[in-house]
Amino acid sequence: MSDLSAAHVEAFLEMMSAERGAAVNTLQSYERDLEDATSHLRTLGTGLTAATSDDLRAYLSHLSGQGFKPSSQARRLSALRQFYKFLYAEGMRGDDPTGILDAPKKGRSLPKTLSVDDVSRLIGQAETEAAAGGADRLAKLRMHALIELLYATGMRVSELVSLPASVLQQNGRFLVIRGKGNKDRLVPLSQAAIRAMRSYGEALADEMAREESGNRESPWLFPSSSKQGFLPRQVFARDLKSLAARAGIRVATISPHVLRHAFASHLLANGADLRAVQELLGHSDISTTQIYTHVLEERLHNLVQNHHPLAKQAKKQD
Repeated sequence: MSDLSAAHVEAFLEMMSAERGAAVNTLQSYERDLEDATSHLRTLGTGLTAATSDDLRAYLSHLSGQGFKPSSQARRLSALRQFYKFLYAEGMRGDDPTGILDAPKKGRSLPKTLSVDDVSRLIGQAETEAAAGGADRLAKLRMHALIELLYATGMRVSELVSLPASVLQQNGRFLVIRGKGNKDRLVPLSQAAIRAMRSYGEALADEMAREESGNRESPWLFPSSSKQGFLPRQVFARDLKSLAARAGIRVATISPHVLRHAFASHLLANGADLRAVQELLGHSDISTTQIYTHVLEERLHNLVQNHHPLAKQAKKQD
């Protein structure tokens, strides 16, 4: 990357962090995508800052030829769009070369989810193991709290593992979650989630009290010796798969994100409004939540079949 392009990328990332409140993972993704585009543009004899629409179209064709899925191509194009909009707004370019580029066509796949029975088995397994205690009692209580909270709120896994310890001081049945763009949203807690969180919190406090050092108190609900200071999401995902195996659930079908999808799908299947689910999930755009419209369509179909007088009459004739 040329010094000029590197300086522009750095300024762009600083703006995304300071003004847009972009998460660390988002910033790292933008940086990787822009570096990849820079690398290919260099083979075309140009740089990121000076690239034309044709240069960028050639880059997207290159990605397609390399076997990148349309969704991956669209993500790279999204990063480029944001970057060139920034350059144009700051007067660093007189045009936006991505303005005439079409996004790759991509089908919208349905999210993986779990049945209510599978979720009940998973939570039941975690609850049974937490109640059994043992040498790793705190880890078992933590897993039970994590799953109850995730299924009760539909939080993103990054939001879950980075919850502050101060949530233990809240007495209400709602939780304030800080999501993407540092936006706060209010989500209700189930009684089961409240009990699991409190049981874990009490065990955590006992564990901290037994520590010899007096400065071991952590600001995080799920503290860890990781770089961030809280439980890495990869560790939670790994432990969740182990729990699923012990519960007799196919490991390939389970992940923290699948539980988030289960939360949304089960709410909609039981009559929740799509807008309400959008708010609970923290989606800024309703179009993101519309991946769940298949649940609404099935619910409406069943509603007509079970309640429309002509449908009832047809059933009787059958």
